[in-house]
Amino acid sequence: MAGRRDKVQSLRGSRIAIAIVIGVLLGCVIAFFFPHGLINPTSSVENRRIGKSNFQIGSSSCESSERIKMLKSEIVSLSEKNSELKKEVKDLTEKLQLAEQGKDHAQKQFLMLGEQHKAGPVGTVKALRTNPTVVPDDSVNPRLAKILEEVAVRKELIVALANSNVKEMLEVWFSSIKRVGITNYLVIALDDQIVELCKSNNVPVYKRDPDEGIDAVGRTGGNHAVSGLKFRILREFLQLGYGVLLSDVDIVYLQNPFNHLYRDSDVESMTDGHNNMTAYGYNDVFDEPAMGWARYAHTMRIWVYNSGFFYIRPTIPSIELLDRVADRMARQQNSWDQAVFNEELFFPSHPGYDGLHAVKRTMDFYMFMNSKVLFKTVRRDAKLKKLKPVIVHVNYHPDKLRRMKAVVEFYVKGKQDALDPFPDGSE
Repeated sequence: MAGRRDKVQSLRGSRIAIAIVIGVLLGCVIAFFFPHGLINPTSSVENRRIGKSNFQIGSSSCESSERIKMLKSEIVSLSEKNSELKKEVKDLTEKLQLAEQGKDHAQKQFLMLGEQHKAGPVGTVKALRTNPTVVPDDSVNPRLAKILEEVAVRKELIVALANSNVKEMLEVWFSSIKRVGITNYLVIALDDQIVELCKSNNVPVYKRDPDEGIDAVGRTGGNHAVSGLKFRILREFLQLGYGVLLSDVDIVYLQNPFNHLYRDSDVESMTDGHNNMTAYGYNDVFDEPAMGWARYAHTMRIWVYNSGFFYIRPTIPSIELLDRVADRMARQQNSWDQAVFNEELFFPSHPGYDGLHAVKRTMDFYMFMNSKVLFKTVRRDAKLKKLKPVIVHVNYHPDKLRRMKAVVEFYVKGKQDALDPFPDGSE
């Protein structure tokens, strides 16, 4: 009995050993052929995803007609806003470009001024005067860029805005330009009649792409209204890298103005002043007797720049000036462009206001002559009558066309009494 019991126990031990060996072998085989296990959780997840996707497809195919109508309505609404969004993108792009240019300008200023220098001897120290020009960007207006490439001379040109209300004055204007031999000038036509007039007289002309905000004023606006448009329109010329001599059409050209510019400032403008004091500035003493000992207060005065004739260089401060004036003209409906132009140029920084950091120069008032200087002073002085100005701007008198023709008679045809019939001021 003891021998049989030992035999049974031995047999059980052998079976257990065999089972263990088989288990180990199966484990090795499974581990080799199925390294990620027999049950793959990824497959079940994918199956769930496929099932969910099929459900969503089935669900979207069953969307109600109400939902479809709502989507169509949204599409129509977005389409209507498309043009407005494009305009906003264009404006933001321009601001970004201007900001980048301003950043480059600041870096250049830092490179030029960042290094500290010792002051030289008395009389030798000079501050930085001339701002660098912007990098030209033809993408702003490729059509205008092509025209300016053909018309401009050394990246400069005369520019005038005109509609059919000033047609006769425009003819005197471009006839005087041709007579002097100036070729770099361009008329911005604000209506089709001016386009035809210029083409029939071989005058370079440019008509902007439609813009209702500008076109409405351009078609029917008077002198002041049309004059206010130039600050919006000139921006593209400066962005394209061109220096512009902005000209009203009530001007007679007697010499080439480009031979008389300094080009050391952002803005070089003719003055409404009529003598050295009013044109270039003076100390004006204000008297207030009630103050006793301190009754006299000294003030500085200068007569305004004329916004109908100025040379503007393509610089960051120049573009900022145009933007400031255009913005105020758009917000302040009854504002006069010449007043705004001067306020932005001259008002200093003070609490709540950052002034414009632009360099400015006043033109010689005898060479770039306003009609007050001519009719009140020059025509009555034998020596001054012999002086030949660069231009005469009939800005002080309402009978502009008659006086423009008289200026041509006097300076071009030599008729000495051509100016005599007119009063000093307006009748």
